[in-house]
Amino acid sequence: MAHANVASLLRTIESLLSSNSPMRSVSCDHREDFSALHEKISSLEVFLKNFEKNNVSGELTDLEVQIKEVANIVEQTIQLRVTEVVLANDEKTHEMLSDTLQLVADDIDCIRKESTKIQDKGKQVSEGSLVQDFSSLTNNILNVNNNMVGRDDQKERLLEDLTRSYSGEPKVIPIVGMGGIGKTTLAKEVYNSESVLRRFDVHAWATVSQQHNRKDVLLGLLRSTINMDDTVKTRDEADLADMLQKCLKRKRYLIVLDDIWSCEVWDGVRRCFPTEDNEGSRILLTTRINEVACYAGTADLSLQMGFMDQNESWNLFKSVTFANEALPYEFENTGKQIADECHGLPLTIVVVAGLLKSKRAIEDWKSVAKDVKSLVANDPDEQCSRVLGLSYNHLTSDLKACLLHFGIFQEDSEIPVKNLMRSWMAEGFLKLENDLEGEAEKCLQELVSRCLVLVCKKSLDGTKIRSCKVHDLIYDLCLREIQRGNVFIMNDIVLDSMHNMQPFKRVTGDEIDFGFYRVLLTPVHRQLRDHDNNNLLKRTRSLFSFHLKCSFSSPVLKSELIHFKLLKVLELTHIEIDNFPLQILSLIWLRYLALQFHKNLDILPEICRLWNLQTFIVTGTTGRSDLITFPEEIWGLMQLRHLKVKRVYLPNPPSVSADKGSHTRFSNIQTTSYLSSCCCTKEVISGIRNVKKLGFSGNNLSDSGLHSNLAYLQQLEILSFIRCSCILLPVTSAKVFPATLKKLKLESTYLDWSYMDIIAELPNLEVLKLIDDACDGEEWQQNVKGFTRLKLLFIHDNRLKCWKATNDNFPVLERLMLSKCSTLKEMPIEFAEIHSLQLIELTSCLPGLGKYAARIQKEQQDLGNNPVDVRISNPWGESDSDSEEY
Repeated sequence: MAHANVASLLRTIESLLSSNSPMRSVSCDHREDFSALHEKISSLEVFLKNFEKNNVSGELTDLEVQIKEVANIVEQTIQLRVTEVVLANDEKTHEMLSDTLQLVADDIDCIRKESTKIQDKGKQVSEGSLVQDFSSLTNNILNVNNNMVGRDDQKERLLEDLTRSYSGEPKVIPIVGMGGIGKTTLAKEVYNSESVLRRFDVHAWATVSQQHNRKDVLLGLLRSTINMDDTVKTRDEADLADMLQKCLKRKRYLIVLDDIWSCEVWDGVRRCFPTEDNEGSRILLTTRINEVACYAGTADLSLQMGFMDQNESWNLFKSVTFANEALPYEFENTGKQIADECHGLPLTIVVVAGLLKSKRAIEDWKSVAKDVKSLVANDPDEQCSRVLGLSYNHLTSDLKACLLHFGIFQEDSEIPVKNLMRSWMAEGFLKLENDLEGEAEKCLQELVSRCLVLVCKKSLDGTKIRSCKVHDLIYDLCLREIQRGNVFIMNDIVLDSMHNMQPFKRVTGDEIDFGFYRVLLTPVHRQLRDHDNNNLLKRTRSLFSFHLKCSFSSPVLKSELIHFKLLKVLELTHIEIDNFPLQILSLIWLRYLALQFHKNLDILPEICRLWNLQTFIVTGTTGRSDLITFPEEIWGLMQLRHLKVKRVYLPNPPSVSADKGSHTRFSNIQTTSYLSSCCCTKEVISGIRNVKKLGFSGNNLSDSGLHSNLAYLQQLEILSFIRCSCILLPVTSAKVFPATLKKLKLESTYLDWSYMDIIAELPNLEVLKLIDDACDGEEWQQNVKGFTRLKLLFIHDNRLKCWKATNDNFPVLERLMLSKCSTLKEMPIEFAEIHSLQLIELTSCLPGLGKYAARIQKEQQDLGNNPVDVRISNPWGESDSDSEEY
C-alpha cells in the first residue's frame, strides 16, 4: 500500500507545478528542482504499481515500508517548507526550501536504487507463497448438511436457464455476488440436481480461485470427464486442452468454473470448450466481479445474488444450530434476533450459528445477541475475514485506499457519493487530471462491480449512484486495515484548549454523546515520536466532525485549527458557526472545506490563500437561505472545482491585464450552486465557462442578463432554477440555453405551462424535473413536437388538472414519475404508443391516475411491447406523507 503514499506526494508536487497555480512565484524559483523530483517519483510510482500487483497478500515488504515512510516524510517536509516561504517570503526560507529539495531528492534516489536492484534481478513476490487459497473455504462453511437452505426463487430460475432449449453456441451463465453470499453453494445445488444430471452428457467442475493455474483448471475439468492416470498429469497445457476438447465434442456439456477473478482467466480457458455441434450446452461461472460476468456471460442470463431476507436467514441459522433436532421455544426469539444481526450474509449466519451450535444455555445466546460482531471477530478460525480478505487483497492500491475511506463514516450509514468522491480527490489518491470526477466515479463503479460496495440510491433516471454503503463485515475489514496503518491512521478525538491539549485521546462513550472529531493521520514514521503532539498535528491531514452539540463560537476547536498546518480535508457540517474562522485561512494545503452557518456569513478577502481548495461547501441550518457574498478575491482559488452554497453572490472577476475584456476565471470549475439571480453578468458567466452543473436561486427584479450570457457555458450539462422566475421570463427561445444541456430542474418558478414549448426544443435534454409549482396553471396543452431526447419526466406538487399530449410530444420517454399531483385525474392515454416507455411511477396521486397507468400498461402489452412497470405508492387520501428527496 506504499503506492497511496507515493501518489499523494506526486499530487502535491503536481499542484505546485500547475500552470495556473497561485504558487507559481514559489514554484518558478525552484521549478527545476520540483520537475526533477517529480520525474524520479513518477518512475517510482510505476515500479510500485507493478510490484504491488504481484504482492496479493496485502503484507508490506521491507522495501514498501521504507518507500511509504520516505514518501510521507518528503511530502510533509516539502509542505512545511513551502508554507514557511508563503508566510515569510524572504531569502532565508527560499534557501531552506532549496536545501530541503536537494535532501529529499537524495532520499528518493536511495529508494530508486533499491527498486532498480529488484527489477534487475527480476525479483517479484511469489503469489503462491504469500497467499493461501481459501477457494474451498466458503463452500465448506456454507455447505450445510449438503443441502442448500433458502434461495428457492434463484435456484428455480437457474435450473430453468440450464435446462431450457436454446439454439446456437453454448450459453454462459454467471452467478455474481460478494464473498460469502452463497454463489458456490447455489452452483453446487443445481449441478447435482436430478434434472441437470439427466439433461447433460458431460458434467465437469473446476475451482479457478485467485491464484489460478490454467493447467490445474484443465486437470480439474478432465478429472470429471475421463478416468485419469498419472501420465495425464505430466502432459503440457496444449495436450490437456486438446484432450478436453475431444471429450466435449458433439456432446451436451455442463461446465462449472467456480470463483473466477478476471476476464483474462476466462479468455485463457474458453477456447477449450467446443462451440459447434454442442447445442444445449452450458457454462456456469461464479464470480465476485460484475465486469467478469458482463464480459463472459450471455446477455440477460447473469444471476445477481443479494442478501437473504429475514425468513431465509432464520431458516439457515436454525438448520445449522439445531440441524435435525427440535428447536426449544425459548431459543426462537433470541435466535431470530441473532440471525437478523447477520444482515443477510449466509457466511456470517453459518459462522455464528456454527459457533453457537455447542451452546445450549439460553443465557449464552442472549449474551451473543447483544454483540454478534464480537463473536465473529473473535472466531479463532477467522473464517469471515479470510473469505472477504481475498476480495480486498485483489484490489489495486488506489482502490484499496478508496475502500478504506468507508471506515471513516459511521457504521451502516448511507454515504452521499459526492462527498465520498470529493474526499478521495482531496486525499490525493486519484490522478491529477482534468476529469478527476470521472476518475473517482470509475473507482466507485469498480468497487460496486466487485460487490464490495452496496448501492443505496440512484438518480431518478437510474444513471448515477447517489448514495452507497458497505456491509458491516466489509466495514470491519476496513477498520482492521486502517488499524494496520498502511495508508492512514484514524482516531476519534476530543479537543481541549492548548493549555490542556489532548488531541489524540480516544473518545469515551460519554464523550460520544456530545459528538466528536475523527481525524486521519499519515502513517507513523519510525523516526517520529508518537507522544509528540506537535508531530501528531503535522501528520493530521483530515478532520471530520460527528454529531457535535456545540456552536463554533465556543473555543473547542477554533484556536486549535491553526496548528493543523498540513490539513487537506476539513469537514465541519455538524457544527453551527457564526463567523468565518480566521484560523482556516492559514491552512494553505486545504483541498476540501465544508462548513455550516446559523446566520449570515462574511467571507474574508484572505480566502484566496486557500489556493489548493477544490471543494467549498457552505450549508445553512434548516430553513435558512441567507445570501452569502463572496469577495472579489474568491476568484484566486484557481483549483476550485465544486462551489456549493444555498445562495451565493459572486462579484465580477478582476481584470488580469490592462485590457478590461480579460478576466480571471475558474478554469477547473465543475459545480456552482446556487448563484444569486442578480449575478448573471457576462463577466461572472465567462468566469465559470467550464462549469458542468449550475444552479440559480432567488428572484431579482433587475435585468440580470442571463438570456444573453447563458450560451457562453458550452460545457454545461445540468441546470437548476429555484424561485427565480424573473430571470427566466425574458427567455423566448431555446437557443438561449447551451445545446449541451442534458438535465434541467425548475423549482417554484411559477412559469406558465406554455413555457414548456420552449424547453421542448432543447436538442439534448434527457431529464426534466418540474418541482413545487414550477409551472403555474391548471392546463398543459403541448403545442409543439419536441423533447426529442427526453428520457425522464418528473412532476412534483402542482395544480395541474388537464394534461393534453401525444406520443409525438415525448417520442423516446422511458420514465414518467408523478408525485403529489393532487388535482390531476387523467394522463394522456396516447402514452401507450411510446414504445420506449419503461416505468410509470405515481406517488401521492389520485387513484384515478393509477387506472390510466394500468390502461397504458395493458395497451403496451397488446401492442407486443415490453410491459411498462407501474408503481403506485401512497394514493392521495390514504397518506399525505412524502419522504422522497428531490
